[in-house]
This record gives sequence, structure tokens and C-alpha cells, in this order.
Amino acid sequence: MRKLLLICLALCVMFMMVGVTFAEDSTTVNGYVSDSKCGVKGANAKSAECTKKCVKAGEKLVVVTDEGQKVLAVDNPDTLTGHEGHHVAVTGHVMGDSIHVESVKML
Repeated sequence: MRKLLLICLALCVMFMMVGVTFAEDSTTVNGYVSDSKCGVKGANAKSAECTKKCVKAGEKLVVVTDEGQKVLAVDNPDTLTGHEGHHVAVTGHVMGDSIHVESVKML
């Protein structure tokens, strides 16, 4: 019984370490804050007012990367409020075609 308990404890510690390792992998992406309707077309400083208007109409905020013009949906758009149309460095967790933003820095 004690061996089984020790094995379970060892497995729990191992899975915790793996989880912590993956949780620390954050990426910084440079790009423009745009809306889901305009996407790449709105990835410039001149589109700030249009982006704000589209977001008020219900469109989602996205980040259009400088490298490859990839459109990343934002899981927590409230972190980008006030940065519509800005060129920013976004640090967060990229998962496929979306990003969970941890911090935003103006470029």
C-alpha cells in the first residue's frame, strides 16, 4: 500500500513539474491591433478610428503579426482596450490562431 502511495505521489509531482514548464512558455509577438472584420487591411496606424468603430459594432479585437501577417484572435480582448490601431509588442501564450495576452507594450 505504501509503495502505491509513493508511486502516486511521484506521478503527481512529475505532472506538476510538466504543467509548470508549459505554463511558463510565453511568446512576444509584434504587430498591429485590428478587428476581426478588417483583419490585415486594418493593420496600420491610419485604421485606428475604423477599428474602434468596428469593435463598438461587435467585432472582436485581433493582433496582426508583423512577421507573416498572421491574424491572431485575442482570448482576453479587454487587455488591448485603448490600443486599437496601435503597433504593439504583445506577450502571451499563442495557441494555434489565438493568443492569451499577458502584457502589451507600445512600439
